[in-house]
Amino acid sequence: QMQLVESGGGLVQPGGSLRLSCAASGFTFSTYFMSWYRQAPGKERELVAGISTTGGITNYASSVKGRFTISRDNAKNTVYLQMSSLKPEDTAMYYCNAYRSFGSYAMDYWGKGTLVTVSS
Repeated sequence: QMQLVESGGGLVQPGGSLRLSCAASGFTFSTYFMSWYRQAPGKERELVAGISTTGGITNYASSVKGRFTISRDNAKNTVYLQMSSLKPEDTAMYYCNAYRSFGSYAMDYWGKGTLVTVSS
């Protein structure tokens, strides 16, 4: 059974840092493109960052570029999101996503999320 479990969220002051982790199981992690999304109250879910299967290619939302870093450890089946210089507008539920295209279809998995609150 496939599973994505996020952890590392919490309350942090503006300017602080957090590292989110997403542990994967039940599928071949190293063959999936991994992403972090977030959803703030009253807003739509948005892409935060993505990373290719080998980690060689990453992309970021403009709002987090230079402050957040996505990485993965295929040996540990885990993807990370290092967040620094956090702002109140980064407050959201953060979700891990795994995606792989098989040509005529795709597999798309989501975790249940971890809450990040940036407040003084």
